[in-house]
Amino acid sequence: MIVVTGAAGFIASNVVAMLNQHGLNDLVLVDDFSKTEKKRNYENLLFVELVDRNVFFEWFDKNHINIEFIIHLGARTDTTEFDYNVFQKLNVDYTLAMWQCCVKYQIPLIYASSAATYGMGELGYDDRHDIVFDLKPLNPYGRSKNEVDKYILTQTEQPPFWGGLKFFNVYGPNEFHKGKMASVILHAYRQIKETGKVKLFRSHNPNFKDGQQLRDFVYVKDVAKVILWLMQNKPENGLYNVGTGKARSFYDLADNTFKAMGLKTNIEFIDTPLEIRDKYQYFTEANMAKLRKVGYDEPFTSLEDGVREYVLFLSQGVALG
Repeated sequence: MIVVTGAAGFIASNVVAMLNQHGLNDLVLVDDFSKTEKKRNYENLLFVELVDRNVFFEWFDKNHINIEFIIHLGARTDTTEFDYNVFQKLNVDYTLAMWQCCVKYQIPLIYASSAATYGMGELGYDDRHDIVFDLKPLNPYGRSKNEVDKYILTQTEQPPFWGGLKFFNVYGPNEFHKGKMASVILHAYRQIKETGKVKLFRSHNPNFKDGQQLRDFVYVKDVAKVILWLMQNKPENGLYNVGTGKARSFYDLADNTFKAMGLKTNIEFIDTPLEIRDKYQYFTEANMAKLRKVGYDEPFTSLEDGVREYVLFLSQGVALG
């Protein structure tokens, strides 16, 4: 069986759907299933058992003999939460416990790291191991992810395969529950429906025009494909960027949302809030050479195609909550 944590959430529910599409239904889903608003993310998926995250490690000890692989995507992902203790428990301690169990029982592991570990990108966006200890994340969330990466890179005892995935700006279906942490596309879609326009942050950096702040936006279905490939192929152990390798502007993203809705672009610029202004990234772009080198050759969905498909999904009312 395959265990997927965070299974009621955004990325993991898409991964479970991808596994189902490839005939993999012997799945155990782990999460806090008391949050009923997320039930729509998994209620139509195929699996054998739901396990609450708080009792998972007890379940793990009893059932490890049947586990073939663990995909650990459960995490607290709020980049505006500044109480590190929240991340220490849910991101660091939980992931290190998962790692130790996978070492003990020799079970392959994929876990979620983040591009937030790169901070302002002072050292670039290369998934090299030699820079991990010098990275300077901008918030407690990014720090928690980097602490896990640092710990794992110092371990001599390891699972038979492991991959830490540095997700860039992921967007797509099943993120309706994420509130302010949902992708700009979902926010843009809702703003357009309600007001006919989109508000984007004004640039406070003289090197970037308003709306030309750049991010590596990656479609969640591409993320799921990468995870499936890594699970099936088990290449070299290590950290891997998961982006498209091509940065695009927030203006492009909003403009494509209007186009996908068949409407004229109407964008208003507002000041970036002071509390995040000094922590705001103006550019991220994944170096994807490492994943390509180990054999992943699937193309990544263009922003235009991804936004078009996602807006169609949203227009059907499936993800509006």
